[in-house]
Amino acid sequence: MVGPKTRARLRGAELIKTSPERPPPERPLVDLHGRSAWSILPALLAGFFMIMIDTTVVNIAVPTLVKHFGASLVQVGWVNSAYLLTFAVLLLVTGRLGDTFGPRPVFAAGLVVFTAASLACGLSPSIGWLIAARAVQGVGGAMMTPQTMAMITRVFPPKQRGAALGMWGSVAGVATITGPLLGGLLVETVGWEWIFFVNLPVGAVALWLTFTRLPTLERHTRSVDHLGMVLSVAGMFLLVFGLQEGEAYAWGQVRWGITVWQMIAAGVGLLVVFGWWQLRRGEDALVPMRLFTNQNFFLANVSSGAIGFTMTGIFLPLTLFLQVVAGMSPMRAALVALPGSLVSGFVAPMAGRLSDRVPAKWVVAFGFAMLAVSVAWMAVWIGDDGSPWRLLAPNAVLGLGTGSVFSPLANLATSGLDHRTAGAGAGTFNTNRQVGGVIGSAAIIAMITGRLSHTLPAAAREEAGSVPAAYRDQFAALFDAGGGAQGGRPDFTAVVHGSVAGADADTAAALASAAASAFDHGFAAAAGQTMVMVAAVAAVGLVSALVMRGGATHT
Repeated sequence: MVGPKTRARLRGAELIKTSPERPPPERPLVDLHGRSAWSILPALLAGFFMIMIDTTVVNIAVPTLVKHFGASLVQVGWVNSAYLLTFAVLLLVTGRLGDTFGPRPVFAAGLVVFTAASLACGLSPSIGWLIAARAVQGVGGAMMTPQTMAMITRVFPPKQRGAALGMWGSVAGVATITGPLLGGLLVETVGWEWIFFVNLPVGAVALWLTFTRLPTLERHTRSVDHLGMVLSVAGMFLLVFGLQEGEAYAWGQVRWGITVWQMIAAGVGLLVVFGWWQLRRGEDALVPMRLFTNQNFFLANVSSGAIGFTMTGIFLPLTLFLQVVAGMSPMRAALVALPGSLVSGFVAPMAGRLSDRVPAKWVVAFGFAMLAVSVAWMAVWIGDDGSPWRLLAPNAVLGLGTGSVFSPLANLATSGLDHRTAGAGAGTFNTNRQVGGVIGSAAIIAMITGRLSHTLPAAAREEAGSVPAAYRDQFAALFDAGGGAQGGRPDFTAVVHGSVAGADADTAAALASAAASAFDHGFAAAAGQTMVMVAAVAAVGLVSALVMRGGATHT
């Protein structure tokens, strides 16, 4: 017979067993041989961290690369754009490769390519070599990125997926916003080459973790869409080249009678044809268009492009202002972004968990609102004469926005995907983020160089009132062609000595001081105006988030 105490213990055990407060832990969706689903994250996040940090780490080194290679701002801009371009246009292909050959081998191959290309970047003897190596680095990044989201989607059960994507989003947000900080530290202490060499040990550890922790997943073989690959690559290249190089060719003829605007139009046209072809291909398309019938997936992709544009676009004008105008070293300039890194790292994991408990759209909308506010705030303060350290506050708000967007947005985008389309869906989502980034990189270069050609002469005309009347025309002529728009600060003493005739030593010194003041005001104005465009794109992401459905919650 069972006594009263024994019956009480049995009832207590039954209550614990069935209590909703302590649900049994969910098993991974695939066999991990007794390991937790969380065991796959170190390999995925180590590789993803390298990929994301390299989207922004170069920005802090732009003035250094301009001086080291004797290159123009547009040429150095291609160091970032080449990486983002190959990354963006190949994500669609590599997402499908993960479905066809399995995420693990494609991820491992991408790690090898990315790490080897990082070595080539650091050893670059010329700006052309560096651009080419960065393009190869983008290929490796494109091979890895869709596999990270696809594996999380296919391995983690739904109730754990938000937290896992929270960690994924934390890495994305922290790496993106930490890139300038790490870059500044390395550029100032051991040299610009180490912003690439630092990937070598991380890549080696990630490769070991890949072969010891990542599972072999089911493959879903489909035919390769060769025409789709050609159309997407050609369309994106023509569009980005036209946007980024437009100012260099005065928005006129490039070669063989082809104009910048014709290249841009051809790029847009090819991308339209690409979309039509994807509809024709159905399930064998690089981008299965039926994915976009899911409202949240469609809007999440719009927001993904907006976050890519915003995160790429914010750092170049900010870096140029801090180093070229404010005269900060790379390390001091990078410290301005430190609050954003800290806040983003703290907020991102919580945002992922929160998106499991409340409608994720509100978390994403809050994040985009903070991004728009922070960038607009910086745009206003950059145009003033105050201390650049004031930018610490809006950078902290930027980190709040970044940490709130990445993982809930990924959760919204992937919640409607099944195992057959996880790779293609993840590839499409990441592609749109990178497309936003590469267009952002090109548009920011075009915008800031274009604005400099107006703001520098305007500032010179305003400053001319403070110089002797006999020299005003010569003074204004120093900036007539947008002088100083190459990303570095000119030696105005030498410029005045070589361009202004008949000035004695005192007058020449006064002219050099006035030229420096005009340069600072003109450059700050161009950087601030460029940031307004970035804030507007963040607002597009906000509107897209507000139109989304709430998304599933798991309590």
